[in-house]
Amino acid sequence: MTALLIILVAALLGITIWQISKIFKLSQPIESDDSQIATNEDNQKQGKIFLAFTVFLYGLMIYSFWSLSKFYAPGASSHAEDYDQLFFISLGLIMFVQVIIQFLIHWFAYKYRGKKGQKALFYADNDKLEFIWTIIPVITLAALIIYGLFSWSEIMNVQETDDTLVVEIYAYQFDWRARYSGEDGTLGEANVRFIEGINQLGLNESDPYSQDDIITTELHLPVDRQVLFKFRSQDVLHSAYFPFFRSQMNVVPGMTTQFGFTPTTTSKEIRNSEYMVEKVKNINEIRQNNDNLGPDEKDYEFEYYLLCNKICGVSHYNMQMKIVVETEEEYQKWISEQQTFGELTAQN
Repeated sequence: MTALLIILVAALLGITIWQISKIFKLSQPIESDDSQIATNEDNQKQGKIFLAFTVFLYGLMIYSFWSLSKFYAPGASSHAEDYDQLFFISLGLIMFVQVIIQFLIHWFAYKYRGKKGQKALFYADNDKLEFIWTIIPVITLAALIIYGLFSWSEIMNVQETDDTLVVEIYAYQFDWRARYSGEDGTLGEANVRFIEGINQLGLNESDPYSQDDIITTELHLPVDRQVLFKFRSQDVLHSAYFPFFRSQMNVVPGMTTQFGFTPTTTSKEIRNSEYMVEKVKNINEIRQNNDNLGPDEKDYEFEYYLLCNKICGVSHYNMQMKIVVETEEEYQKWISEQQTFGELTAQN
């Protein structure tokens, strides 16, 4: 109701201003110029406005880069450097072209503003110019795409070795589960048809490989070890998003998707980095002034998280799973303490 009243008030205010402008126009002397044709004075004024807008546009752009650069998150995977380098090269090229073109558009609007008695030159086409401004973008885009394919291949075409850690990420509204293979090193068969009771991921209980599988609510990864992720969805389309690891993959019902990466920065290391210390400090200063948070909720500590990047339902915003990147020794200790699927079913 409040929003409707605001809209009505704004509409009435607009109508009032419009009517006042009509009254003002009618009150002008008869000899005043009310022609709809632009004069030299009008064109001069509009040309200067174009130049002023150019200064405003560039000033806003510089300010945005300066003020928003603090939100750039550091990469924490082996391919993150290549990913970020491709991003900054693309951004640099776009900004270079944008700065030149925006300046020329606004400068020409001023330089070639309309003047009484002056006619524009009719210039039909120029094959040479058209070839140049076509071939340059083609070559540039081809180079960027080829460069990007190398990073894409590194993420998508994981060469499994004996040391590769294979983890299944299972998505459902509105949570995640991680499944690790046990001592046999093989994930057991799973299908949504087998979902029943505590068997939330649909593991085939008659498959011996599934008995030592480990299902967890946290994703633990050993640092500097290649990880291959296999994704399944129970219900709708989700998207597994690892922002600090520069990776994302759709999780599609009825099929398995996959990608891989090698984490390079532990949770402890990034938590103690200069960037994160400053970021957490700023967040906690804001949280201290939030009266809606309890005393135990005001101290924030950074953790990696797996997020859903597809709008999958009403609680999509809260679909996340904590990621812990740790040393190989810490990972082995943690995984040895987890309950296997066989032990879970035996208890029930």
